[in-house]
Amino acid sequence: MNYFSYKQDDLYCEDLSVAYIAEQIGTPFYLYSYSTIRRHFQVFNNAFKGLDHLTCFSLKSNSNLAILRLLALEGGGADVVSGGELFRALRAGIAPDKIVYSGVGKTPSDMELALKSGILMFNVESDQELQALNGIAENSGSKAMIAIRINPDVELKTHPYIVTGFGESKFGIPIKDSLNTYALAKRLKNIEVKGISCHIGSQLTEIDPFVEALRKLRELYRKLKNMGLDIKFLNLGGGLGITYHDEEPPHPLEYARALRETIGANKFTLILEPGRVIIGNAGILVTRVLYTKSAANKRFIIVDAGMNDLIRPTLYDSFHAVQPVKMAHSDMFTASLVGPICETGDFLAKDRKMPPFKPGDLVAIMSAGAYGFSMASNYNSRPRPAEVLVKGKLFSIIRARETYDDLINGEMIPEFLEKSSV
Repeated sequence: MNYFSYKQDDLYCEDLSVAYIAEQIGTPFYLYSYSTIRRHFQVFNNAFKGLDHLTCFSLKSNSNLAILRLLALEGGGADVVSGGELFRALRAGIAPDKIVYSGVGKTPSDMELALKSGILMFNVESDQELQALNGIAENSGSKAMIAIRINPDVELKTHPYIVTGFGESKFGIPIKDSLNTYALAKRLKNIEVKGISCHIGSQLTEIDPFVEALRKLRELYRKLKNMGLDIKFLNLGGGLGITYHDEEPPHPLEYARALRETIGANKFTLILEPGRVIIGNAGILVTRVLYTKSAANKRFIIVDAGMNDLIRPTLYDSFHAVQPVKMAHSDMFTASLVGPICETGDFLAKDRKMPPFKPGDLVAIMSAGAYGFSMASNYNSRPRPAEVLVKGKLFSIIRARETYDDLINGEMIPEFLEKSSV
């Protein structure tokens, strides 16, 4: 369930008209529903009630401070993949002992910050990273609590760019090689082995791959216990999908039930890293029609948002539903919704049935809460859009729209270019 609905032909976010917000702040902008975010987190987290677990929101899906603060107040943790994401999580008030640090390219400075902050655990992805972390922990007089990220080689039905658990992926350590890495970790004086980690991919709409991966990790857990390792955490990552179009992903209760049955009597804390399933359908991108045109028997609706604002359709050929902010009650026609970017790949919806939008109309790009703003850029020197959070009848700008001055912040012209050469 989300809190975007029509009331007398006008699209509302909770109890506030989307058109009203657009009049106040202009377009384009990302719009999030407080009640939807909160409800999605509670439904997911409560599905595992009775099972020792920690729900760590994946910051790569959406890292706005206000949203992180909301989830922190709900008791959520954080899955981070950079020093910047760690900084954001801490600034939002997420407890350090609820933060796990993933990613294949952790820098020494990021490791130092994480150790100093007292995070729960590093998900280590290579032998070299493991040795580097040991050295940094030694220099700081501390011990690093770690899990080894395992690549269980599970086949998935999702876009190849977001599959992370198959044999050729850059992520994790092949499960067949993992015992050697655990043996190395056990020998390192400033490493404390406490977990097994795994993340097989994103936007998964079937439970079987999760269960298959968990069965492989359960067998690994048994072998590690025989090695004398005290494994207290099992991190199954995120990846549970949402409905963008006609997908039918499992409900979190169904997902949790399958994991419980597979875990059985084994005793450890389950770490989960949901992102999209919490925030994806809790946000939309609102844009305004600039022009319409026809060319070579194709119709184009040109709007003021582009691939720099929402790159998923261009990058993954992803589907986002297109809805009018004001219902027109007219016959639909086939058109492509495109942006102002100087790229043929700049589209938000291609050859889609949609209302006969005209200049000035407001358009809602649905299910844009995850990997929307977090992947936005300044390509074509376009300021990034505002972000807005609605709670009931109130709205707050939680990120100001960038200005032209923001675009050049940090840039400078060297002295030898100040004067024209003779």
